[in-house]
Amino acid sequence: MRDGSEYRATRVRVDRLAWVLLLTTVPLLGGSAASADPAAAPAAKSSKPATASAKAPDAQMGLEPRAIDILKASSAKLASAKSMSFTAVVSYENPSRLGPPLVYSTKSLVTVQRPDKLRVITPGDGPASQFYYDGKTMTAFSPAENLLAVADAPPTIDAALEAAFNSAAIYYPFSDVIVADPYKDIASGLKVAFYVGQSIVVDGTTTDEVAYISGDVFVQAWIGTQDKLPRRLYAVYMNDPARLRHLLALSDWKLDVKTTPDMFAAPAPANAAHIKFARPDAKDAPGMPPPPGKAPAKGKPSGAKP
Repeated sequence: MRDGSEYRATRVRVDRLAWVLLLTTVPLLGGSAASADPAAAPAAKSSKPATASAKAPDAQMGLEPRAIDILKASSAKLASAKSMSFTAVVSYENPSRLGPPLVYSTKSLVTVQRPDKLRVITPGDGPASQFYYDGKTMTAFSPAENLLAVADAPPTIDAALEAAFNSAAIYYPFSDVIVADPYKDIASGLKVAFYVGQSIVVDGTTTDEVAYISGDVFVQAWIGTQDKLPRRLYAVYMNDPARLRHLLALSDWKLDVKTTPDMFAAPAPANAAHIKFARPDAKDAPGMPPPPGKAPAKGKPSGAKP
């Protein structure tokens, strides 16, 4: 087990690998890994600001108190909720052979009960997946392939998210809204933060727009003026020459929603194939080709062509 430094750095940077994985269990189920090295993932500066009053990020701008107050208020609202549910739509740009990027998206239905329960149902696009954490175990299920993976898990959501990342490269771009202290990771790498303005077009409500740089990521966030809930976040990497954008849209918010233990109980299909949690870069992950010159173990699948 690795220490938490890589995981925390990944959350602070909204690692591009995580967006490419698109909230699926492909890594866990032995799918091919993303081609990009997360440590060298491209990043970009923000495109034109949303309003004429906005200023481009500048190293001399510092931390504007109004922006910080909005971020802190939103984080406090999320941290105070004993339970919550919301819908997360993640869209990311990926280069095409023609040059202009293509946009891919997934939709996840998320239910959280603090401090130790989480359910993420991802029906599409991409491979459908389900993730359950009940305070003792974490389970990933791939309905189409009928594959099930179960592992022991630590006693908190934060620690379980770290364990899922370390053991199977499972990461959710909305992790920062469900951890115990949402503001902590933003603040740890915060370099610039400023207020952009108000908008009335996002998710049918009035939102305050703030922009900030945390780590090597530039983020523009739309946060409800009244309810303090995040509605939309654009992220681009400061050194990405392609200026690829990643969008997280959050809707259908319900705080302190009633939950029951069965909500976090993983399915147990009698005919499901049980597999281990595995990172996509693991040499012995299911579906990975054997090393050159070595035959695959008897009875185990191999990604090598016949």
